[in-house]
Amino acid sequence: MKIAIDAMGGDFGPEPIVTGVVKALKEKDFTAYLVGDEKIIKPLVPNELLNRVRFINSEDFIKMRESATEALKRKESTIYKSIELLKNKEVDAVVSAGHSGASMSLATLKLGRIKGIKRPAIVTFMPTIKKSYSLVLDVGANVDCDATNLYQFGLMGEVYAKVVLNKENVTLGLLSNGEEESKGNSVTKEAFKMLKKSFPNFKGNVEGGDIFKGETDVIITDGFIGNIVLKTSEGVAETIGTLIKNEIKNSGLLQKIGALLLKPVFKGLKKVTDYAEYGGAPLLGVNGCVIIAHGKSNSKAIKNAVFQAIKYVENDVTKKIQESLKVH
Repeated sequence: MKIAIDAMGGDFGPEPIVTGVVKALKEKDFTAYLVGDEKIIKPLVPNELLNRVRFINSEDFIKMRESATEALKRKESTIYKSIELLKNKEVDAVVSAGHSGASMSLATLKLGRIKGIKRPAIVTFMPTIKKSYSLVLDVGANVDCDATNLYQFGLMGEVYAKVVLNKENVTLGLLSNGEEESKGNSVTKEAFKMLKKSFPNFKGNVEGGDIFKGETDVIITDGFIGNIVLKTSEGVAETIGTLIKNEIKNSGLLQKIGALLLKPVFKGLKKVTDYAEYGGAPLLGVNGCVIIAHGKSNSKAIKNAVFQAIKYVENDVTKKIQESLKVH
């Protein structure tokens, strides 16, 4: 398997990205196509792994502050070259921690959508109290959606959840402002009817708090609400972590001893809530595997994003989405 990695686009430069790829190479059998400034990234790869790495030289990359449309014109940029490799079937997947808007725009334009899918969606993992994950989509690809978009997000989410959660009977829920069927806006009410008719495991409307209960595997929403949910959740997790640290710091000796005893608990909690554990968010609905990693990704997150790409390709998710369209 061949994976192209945009080595330059992350918030912290190429070092954590290349280190993550090196870690992945030590654990999985694949060839890495590192797209970036060769004189900077090549020294970061150990000599014993160079035979499993191809360098695609590119000194230009799309900065986070730039417009996503810039990527369409910058043919020498890292993300443009990465997507081109996938379009030309020189690689099997692309991983990028760079400008997510640029990645989405180029993937949709250059690779095209799966026949029948109106819009692609970004799916992400949310921790649950059952020490598993629920999948939420869309979390940023589409600000405005109609009922058909939401219905198709459910279809794609079900296919992907079966692969990553290893479950056959995947449950779906529609994010709304109440559990009752009468709740929601005109778009979600119409989507509710479509989902209920096609999916036996559709549980109906779910509220924001239900995302973390682990009773619904796939939560469907538009990219505007989904992105707010994602960013709010990250903020809450970070705030709670800081509050706990501050409380321990300002507490007495007995409380500090108690905190030390609870250290394994805190470690387990951090593992479940850490985005680095799953690595990246697949862009479902395009003709190919594109994994969008967090801009702040560390090496562990990049390693796991590469693993996600491998799992996606091995399970032929694109083909399964196409086949699912025929069934539903």
